Amino acid sequence: FDLRDPAAALAAVDGAEAVIHLAANVGGIGFNRANPAPLVYDNLMMTANIFESCRDAGVAKLVSACTVCAYPKHTDAPFSEDDLWKGYPEESNAPYGLAKKMMLVLSDAYRRQYGFDSCAPILANLYGPRDNFDLESSHVIPAMIRRFVEAVDGGDETVTLWGTGNPSREFLYVDDAARGLLLAGERLHVSEPVNLGVGVETRIRDLAETIARITGFEGTIAWDTTRPDGQPKRYLDVSRARELIGFEARVALEDGLARTIAAFREQTATLA
Repeated sequence: FDLRDPAAALAAVDGAEAVIHLAANVGGIGFNRANPAPLVYDNLMMTANIFESCRDAGVAKLVSACTVCAYPKHTDAPFSEDDLWKGYPEESNAPYGLAKKMMLVLSDAYRRQYGFDSCAPILANLYGPRDNFDLESSHVIPAMIRRFVEAVDGGDETVTLWGTGNPSREFLYVDDAARGLLLAGERLHVSEPVNLGVGVETRIRDLAETIARITGFEGTIAWDTTRPDGQPKRYLDVSRARELIGFEARVALEDGLARTIAAFREQTATLA
């Protein structure tokens, strides 16, 4: 389904009792910088069409996955939901983040106008098996995993990564994210923002060293400081999700990375 088309969106949700909206045009820093207009247009159109189609089709509950990229660039970490509307997002993330932020506006508007029950939890950076490992459009974890695995397999002595390695991020394993979205569907009946994450920051440099160790890479990690870092700090205050829906992340980062690396190796072996 091309959800930018209203008829396709209606066909996609027809007959559903509940809908979890995960569709997105999304990528990493380089992809975001190269594609600002499609990121705004595609994500706005998909979300607007999904809301209207769910209402038309009589869907009882819509859960839309909002993003940590919606937060202002200059926000004290951990990010609190109360600070969501207090500034403009980091520039490379703004087109995507603002388009996704409209999920919260639509949720509130459709609740007040039509009594339509929806919510839009704000997700931390996700990772896990079956992620996008395309170096042109992937996020930081799958990009690093691919670089380190290929370096090990190719006998390379150096892996070069973007930026300084100093920014920090928060990473939520895909199984935890799925469980959180299901809990939101069952228990969250408000349109206010609610963060879904682990509430722990990880420095990019430390992430790289962990992935290198798990993959068995023993060479040098070089940092290309001519490349952008993105937002300096990005991790979430997750207390509201704990209180409202009883959500706690279960998968520790190192365990999740090991699972993701194993899945990527299996995937590439199958394709070889």
